[in-house]
Amino acid sequence: MQYLSTRGTTAPLTFTGAIKTGLAEDGGLLLPRAVPRIDRATFEAWQELSYCELAFEIMSRYIDDIPATDLKKLINDSYAGFAHPEVTPHVHLDNLHILELFHGPTLAFKDIALQFLGNLFSYLLARDNEYMNILGATSGDTGSAAIYSVKGKERIRIFILHPHKRISEIQEKQMTAVADANVFNIAVSGTFDDAQATVKTIFGDIAFKNQHRLGAINSINWARLLAQVVYYVYSCLHIASHEKNRATAFAVPTGNFGDIFAGYIAKKMLPEGCISKLVLATNANDILARFVNFGDYTLNKVVSTLSPSMDIQAASNFERYLYYLMDREPDLVREAMLKFKVDGKLHLQDYLGHIKRDFVASAATDEEVLETIEKYYKKYHYTLDPHTAVGVRAAERHRDQGVPMVCLATAHPAKFKPTVDRATGTELELPPALAEAISRPTRCENMDCDPETIMGYIKTHGLNS
Repeated sequence: MQYLSTRGTTAPLTFTGAIKTGLAEDGGLLLPRAVPRIDRATFEAWQELSYCELAFEIMSRYIDDIPATDLKKLINDSYAGFAHPEVTPHVHLDNLHILELFHGPTLAFKDIALQFLGNLFSYLLARDNEYMNILGATSGDTGSAAIYSVKGKERIRIFILHPHKRISEIQEKQMTAVADANVFNIAVSGTFDDAQATVKTIFGDIAFKNQHRLGAINSINWARLLAQVVYYVYSCLHIASHEKNRATAFAVPTGNFGDIFAGYIAKKMLPEGCISKLVLATNANDILARFVNFGDYTLNKVVSTLSPSMDIQAASNFERYLYYLMDREPDLVREAMLKFKVDGKLHLQDYLGHIKRDFVASAATDEEVLETIEKYYKKYHYTLDPHTAVGVRAAERHRDQGVPMVCLATAHPAKFKPTVDRATGTELELPPALAEAISRPTRCENMDCDPETIMGYIKTHGLNS
């Protein structure tokens, strides 16, 4: 399988080359040359597979340069520590199905991809006798999941930027209370968009990237999305076995477009009709909802909300969808992204019919988030985190009669305890892992959100040949 840049001027890469590269040298994002298609007979034959067995069947169609026995071990090791034997179990609330993605070590959906990616990095570096300095930015959950995936691992140092005082206290504690010597937390001024832009600028300095062996752990790395495709297929199989083979709709809270883009890839892979609808759910930072509804992809000021992991404007994975939207024409994608970098907006109304065939979208206010958490707590005694509540609100708006609707639950509610307590009028008990993290001392550097400053810090503290 070859991997191509959305901007078309980077030579094709193997899977492992793409994973170690992260961001393509021409500034584009990497995608497989073709999305493998699954026929109906194969889909039905997957019904009895465990999560890890299904993950191997899907991933092996994209990975042809890692031996099957090694890939199976990587997958099994990645999910062995999850708290639920199904890895991503379903909770059925009448005709709304919650896909719980938060049973990993940091209680967020990012663990599903990052446990695999951390093990994959470690495997490739040992195989090739190399080292890596991982650089990433987080709006909350990616940071702790990335750190937990590589903490203590040889051949890796990790540098994670987060926007100072713009993530939840528990999210910050989960990252900064990790004492392993290969972990470096950096609180930067500004927003997540500022942090992510700084990371992309540093990756764009090809000489620095190559000299310091930078690796990407954000969702710009294709392996992240590949691991997320698995739980969409797993959910489709679960619903098909419980709902008489009916198609499945998904509501996806998203800020960076990664999680819902994984659903888009799953839909392209699976037989016609397996996934009927992808509902894109955002908070007040609604650039993606405006794009789907009006073809307007225009930056606004980032607004702080009760669902802070989605407080994003420039979505990192948007360019991947743009590549398909523009009929895989890299010249058009490159031109559009250069225009967006200058103007901060794209007018894509000419593509609106196509966009609306792929997605529907809506945004939720903080008041609606609180109302939704309260409603489901009172009606079902089920507690939603604020991001999942954004998705559930969108699911309610876009539900079709007779079509099962699955909403992705992206984080354990205790990670956002003040908001959840406020909505439910109760005192949510912290899981032991979170309570223990809060009690530990922290270690973090405060810096300006400036590429030169961050690069200097990596030069001093990173692994070097």
